[in-house]
Amino acid sequence: MNNIVIVGGGTAGWMAAASLAHYLKGPWGKDTSVTLIESSDIGTVGVGEATIPSIVRFNHNLGIDELDFVRATGATFKLGIQFEDWNRPGEHFFHPFSDYGVANGGVDFHHYFNRLKMAGHPFKLEEFSLGCQLAKEQRFAQPRVNPPSPLADYDYAYHFDASRYASFLRDRAENDGVRRIDQKVTEVRLRQDDGFIDALQLQDGRVIRGDLFIDCTGFRGLLIEETLKTGYEDWSHWLLCDRAVAVQCEHKQPPLPYTRTTALAAGWQWRIPLQHRLGTGYVFSSHFIDSETATRVLLDSLDTQPLNEPRPIRFQAGRRKQVWNKNCYALGLASGFLEPLESTSISLIQTGITHLLTFFPHGGSDPAIVAEVNRRHRHEMETIRDFIILHYKLNQRTDSDFWTHCRAMDIPDSLQHKIDLYQSCGHIALQNPEAFSPSSWLTMFQGFGVLPKRYDPRVDLIPEQELIGHLQRMRATVQQAGSQAPLHQEFLSKHCPSG
Repeated sequence: MNNIVIVGGGTAGWMAAASLAHYLKGPWGKDTSVTLIESSDIGTVGVGEATIPSIVRFNHNLGIDELDFVRATGATFKLGIQFEDWNRPGEHFFHPFSDYGVANGGVDFHHYFNRLKMAGHPFKLEEFSLGCQLAKEQRFAQPRVNPPSPLADYDYAYHFDASRYASFLRDRAENDGVRRIDQKVTEVRLRQDDGFIDALQLQDGRVIRGDLFIDCTGFRGLLIEETLKTGYEDWSHWLLCDRAVAVQCEHKQPPLPYTRTTALAAGWQWRIPLQHRLGTGYVFSSHFIDSETATRVLLDSLDTQPLNEPRPIRFQAGRRKQVWNKNCYALGLASGFLEPLESTSISLIQTGITHLLTFFPHGGSDPAIVAEVNRRHRHEMETIRDFIILHYKLNQRTDSDFWTHCRAMDIPDSLQHKIDLYQSCGHIALQNPEAFSPSSWLTMFQGFGVLPKRYDPRVDLIPEQELIGHLQRMRATVQQAGSQAPLHQEFLSKHCPSG
């Protein structure tokens, strides 16, 4: 494996280049080169600016200083997502990157919470999450490495400028030896004997040969689909949204430490605060609203001046049938697409890179390795797909045909099983590994008003008054810890202001 060729830049391409350059510093990589081909004339989608906590580990593993990264990308910190009007207009709930409460006696906390909820006690689930408490008060602090209590532990992610992040990683990758070529690919040549990719013909006449080709060409899938005809599994019958319109605008308020998503008549709107601007957009179904109307709705919602013209985006929810086909490996949008509702686009790039490095084909293409990577990608995409469908299926809105259709639609058996199990006994079943933890599923069930018929009977071993006192002390601990953190804006201004 002497020559690795990445086709396409953007977030996916430069995340791959930086990761491979870092990985190949080991003795196993001394004879391997990495080349990235991108054209300055071809734009990138570049609106995915919100992430989930795995990005913190990704940066750390590359040796990136967190505060340097935040300054360079205009980033803010993200404690979770605020959902507004999703269940019914006027209702809201928060999805934090932290657990709720503390398990006891081998029984998850939410069983104790559900017992008191069913008995009429006015506890609220968010009162037992430090992430929720910090977000409510617009505070942030980097959590301790060894927190004094499980209640003080929480994860976080970032909002950042995707273009700045790609440039940031490009500098690191080129310093580590990655060669960049600014050219368009005009032809993909295949080997006649086995159909593997042999070389790329560039617009300037150069021919670039490689042993492994990484496709980061976005929805087009120049290598994985246009050349190798891998095939695409369409999930648009479950995920109806197939369009988006995005715009950047000024923001005059301190940036919030969370993403805000608001349900609209035919989809939903995101609001992502950076240090230097606000990113917003309307994700919608073209079967229920036209692009012109969606654009007008988006612009009418702005309370500050737009910084650019609204940008339309088309997509089809689904996944590539194989992300690794012959000697081609697809990353990012080339591997499939799930709408940005839970900010998983960049995390899917990251896990795709992790799978590649874990099963790196040092000895050439091995069918067993290729099959395992494809299995892992399929599992991850399907479990995230189910989690996103859940947001639509559980809604109780009656104000538009879109939401009525979502509530009535058939869903995958794997998702129906999780819903049925929770409604039956309060247990949350995951097919490990999954991108979202039991606390994330619990957030959705509680946020959409789904209560189980019963809870784990072991909860009844604790007398009710004793349990009430235990939860009251737990709630007080969370409130006290949350109030001690600095305001989010104060933390940014002091430690990592963007230039």
